[in-house]
Amino acid sequence: MIILGIETSCDETALAVLRINNRRCQVLSSNISSQTAIHKKWGGVVPELAARRHTQVIIPLLKKTLAEAKTRLEKIDALAVTVGPGLITSLQVGVETAKTVAWSLSKPLIPVNHISGHIISSFLTSGQWRGTRNKSTFPVVALVVSGGHTELYLIKNLGQQKLLGRTLDDATGEAFDKVAKMLKLPYPGGPQVAKLAACGNPTKFNFPRPMINSNNLNFSFAGLKTAVLYTLKKLPGTKNEELVANICASFQQAAIDVLVKKTIKAATTNKAKTILLGGGVSANKLLRSEFKKASANLPRVKLLISPLEFTGDNAVMIAAAGYIEAKKSGLKVFKNSWSKINADANWELW
Repeated sequence: MIILGIETSCDETALAVLRINNRRCQVLSSNISSQTAIHKKWGGVVPELAARRHTQVIIPLLKKTLAEAKTRLEKIDALAVTVGPGLITSLQVGVETAKTVAWSLSKPLIPVNHISGHIISSFLTSGQWRGTRNKSTFPVVALVVSGGHTELYLIKNLGQQKLLGRTLDDATGEAFDKVAKMLKLPYPGGPQVAKLAACGNPTKFNFPRPMINSNNLNFSFAGLKTAVLYTLKKLPGTKNEELVANICASFQQAAIDVLVKKTIKAATTNKAKTILLGGGVSANKLLRSEFKKASANLPRVKLLISPLEFTGDNAVMIAAAGYIEAKKSGLKVFKNSWSKINADANWELW
């Protein structure tokens, strides 16, 4: 099956063409148009500007993606598009583009939840695609960490997930970005915090690990963020590079300690055979290494982490998730489905 994936949930316009079957997932082409430079001056994503840019680049990017895949729209078996969650104005650009193509060529259109894309991205690791249909993979515990999401899922089969826990306030990536703003670091702030943390002492400041020992699997990062703020207020007005690096390292370690402990607890409690880690924050080097260390103590549990190129918003994961939906429900279900599909900014995966 050849699938065209379209992703416009926030500030990345992404398209990809995949050739997929049960044994192999081959990326024929993948392109992302980033808007970082546009939003940098505002210190965050401006929804109206994001939607406008999506509108400007999506058709040229579609043509480029098809050309690189050496195919045409008529040769595509199905389209998969991110329907939600995300910024409604951004989502609408991708959804309406996909609906137009599906209608004009009578192609099946598969609505994809953005979070399911991040979950599936872990199987894009070399040689792991067959695991999507292998019974020895399940049950799975999946942690999705990004700028807008921090969620733990129990998955008995792909497409059958149960929410185990979620953040009660800030998502992990959001907390990283807010700490970056406190420290007056350049946009995007999260990667800047991680970069400086690599040069700092993670034990210099004893920041709290909110809810790390709670009797549930929920998260909270607002208190950690506030602790950083109060620490900064107590420090001298002039902050040297070493001090900033130590704050970043201590904050990062606190956040990651919670993520790892909660996920390992979820995997142990639910007798998971696999742990999946995906989402933009899963690109964090320390988070990846800490998960590898922790999972080593669970010898019967496999750890799959999304490849770096698929941690952020991308269309490869959306096309792959669309394929899983098509295999579960049958492609005929999505024939002439375009009229029933609309963007849903608050679409919950569970």
